[in-house]
Amino acid sequence: MFVKRAEDKHVEGISKVCREGCLDTYKNLRSQENIERNNRTFYNYERIRQELFEQQGWDGYYVAVENDEVVGAIGGGMTGKTSSEVYVLYLDPSRRGEGIGSKLLEELTSVQQRKGASEQWVSVQKGNYKGIPFYEARGFEYVEERPTYSNEGGEGYVSLRYKRRL
Repeated sequence: MFVKRAEDKHVEGISKVCREGCLDTYKNLRSQENIERNNRTFYNYERIRQELFEQQGWDGYYVAVENDEVVGAIGGGMTGKTSSEVYVLYLDPSRRGEGIGSKLLEELTSVQQRKGASEQWVSVQKGNYKGIPFYEARGFEYVEERPTYSNEGGEGYVSLRYKRRL
């Protein structure tokens, strides 16, 4: 398994890993309608293809690949001169606990540090006991609660904001 900047050939794999990872992560935390809407909005082929590479505030996607198959994906960006964010990190749900997420986070962190980041932020769904321990084990500390970015129509989902010094 290796981690690299995503290419066009990885779009389908990124979409699959993110959709399946999102479903697995949120199946008991959010409504099916919310999960399906987020998957349609954020993890469709066209959006991923447009977001493969760097743009203002977005570092592009990075993938973990094994036997030509995407087994994990991460994306984030700079939110200020010295602040960065992890926006998305999903794995094939059957591959958790193998160090794939750690390797993806290390790669994105390295990219962001080269751009001047001295702090890194992440939002984790309240009650996400897959994501919260992962980030806390890597030095992220709880800062505050906020309404979840993708809330619509009166949804009251809450995200926990975490930060770590780089």
